[in-house]
Amino acid sequence: MTLKVSLVVGNPKPQSRTLKVAEALVRKLLDEGQYELEVIDLANHTDEILAWPSDKMEALNEQVAASDLAIFASPTYKATYTGLLKSFLDRYPANGLAGVTAIPVLTGADLMHSMGPTVNLAPLLVELGATVPGRGFYFVISQMDRLDEVVQAAADEYAANVRRIAGIAPSLSGRAAGLER
Repeated sequence: MTLKVSLVVGNPKPQSRTLKVAEALVRKLLDEGQYELEVIDLANHTDEILAWPSDKMEALNEQVAASDLAIFASPTYKATYTGLLKSFLDRYPANGLAGVTAIPVLTGADLMHSMGPTVNLAPLLVELGATVPGRGFYFVISQMDRLDEVVQAAADEYAANVRRIAGIAPSLSGRAAGLER
């Protein structure tokens, strides 16, 4: 089975370091050849992000909603994520990301806002119906020279969390698994 993975980056600067961090997380988390990756760099969609309706934005939202895994990444702005990412996520209805496993990622200059992806972005993703497999990932940009090492630790933690969740699936009652009515 090939996983459908979407990477949504809310940095207003195209091809940002935030994008590089998020791409590294995908590479460290998943085996090559086991997934199809679609990158949505929202900096390339600023002309339509606030257009209602927009066929282009609707297609991007549908693509992410059909993903098995979606990583939502943003630089830290005013102790939270960018308005660009928020504008993209605001296009979803309630439970618009149901069935998607989502990982919130924020980058920043120092550890001052390291809880940001967990306390600010993860609740929004959960409100939209996504499953978040652990705390959010915060990456300090001054550690770019240690990108692989830092991202590998985060990937290992997410992988362990997903394995633990998958481990209880066979023990779910028929009713909890949606098999009984």
